[in-house]
Amino acid sequence: MVSRFGDALRTTALPLLAVQLTSDPLVIASVTACGYVPWLLFGLLGGAVADRVDQRRAMWAVDLVRGLLVASFALAVGLGHASIPLVLALAFALTTLQTLFDNAATALLPSLVHREALGSANARLMTGQQLAGGLLAGPFVPLLLMVGAAMPFVADASTYLLAAALVASLRVRPPEWEPRPAGSTLRAEIGEGLRALWRDRALRAVCVATLLCNIGMGALIATLVLHVTRWLHAGDAEYAAVMTAYSAGSLAGGFVAQRIARRVGRVRALLFGGAVQVAALLVMGTVRHLSALLGAMLLLGLMNMVWNVNQVTLMQQRSPEAMVGRIAAAFRTASTSGAPLGAVLGGAVAHAYGLNGPALLAALLFALAVTSLIPASKTDVPVVAPDDDATTAHVPR
Repeated sequence: MVSRFGDALRTTALPLLAVQLTSDPLVIASVTACGYVPWLLFGLLGGAVADRVDQRRAMWAVDLVRGLLVASFALAVGLGHASIPLVLALAFALTTLQTLFDNAATALLPSLVHREALGSANARLMTGQQLAGGLLAGPFVPLLLMVGAAMPFVADASTYLLAAALVASLRVRPPEWEPRPAGSTLRAEIGEGLRALWRDRALRAVCVATLLCNIGMGALIATLVLHVTRWLHAGDAEYAAVMTAYSAGSLAGGFVAQRIARRVGRVRALLFGGAVQVAALLVMGTVRHLSALLGAMLLLGLMNMVWNVNQVTLMQQRSPEAMVGRIAAAFRTASTSGAPLGAVLGGAVAHAYGLNGPALLAALLFALAVTSLIPASKTDVPVVAPDDDATTAHVPR
């Protein structure tokens, strides 16, 4: 939560700084792109490394390095030495390090809580992160910028260092893995993780469905400001209200995600969440009224949290313990590749078919995602089972 708060400060302040340094839209967009490219280049590698090392140590070491990087950048900004190459280098380096941190964090959680409590733990983590990054951080950015252009980055560096100390204080048993075969390479281990993901029928279906959903969300988010300001003829305040509705829905979703899963199972919770999002997207694309958009975004945020909590928990529960990092990396790499592709598709659809087109495109993609999950609902069990075509079963603690 502390780190996500700092991330939100930085990701808001960095484009504002870029605008002061250049007026080239392509260069400014490149700052955002640097938040995606490292996942495509190093995401699978980060997962393989996370499965090889002590995840707790990897997490606090990464946050320590990120804290020092951002502190150095803040010093450069404060001294007036900020430049576009420096901004791009910082964004790229931080996201590259994040590929190891996030995969290690996903793999570490099963060592901290019982497997039966993973759903509740993920819900609390994601709700806290949404609260810190989605609601609390935003109002602080203008206040910090009033003090100085470097202050959001000073605050971000402080949160990284505090987060490193918190992770270092965790007391978990060391990981117990079987010795790796002689000559085992990172490339071979990445391949093992990809094959394990593909062989598990439920995880494979969820991964494909998540990719489709992320393409849809990429198309929607990239053009949402046009949807609000031009299609609905609303203003900046209304756009802010729409984004707040999404954040509020996400917070509510954190409280109901585990309850829904207990009633219907995790895969069926994904089916339910996806179906509700299809309906919400159809409303967004057909009803030309701000209140309809606010309600739809509230539902989207709520069910997106239900999806995320149950997707991550299902992956943790069904993955062999020594491969959680690699399978998590495959999920995240697929998700990240979907977002920029969706952004390009959204812009093209909005240009060709109208500003409500991206919402309808997203509804279609979410419907395909729900359809792809239907066969997997028959294998809705908490661990890898022999009839799921998986070669390795997880042995509970």
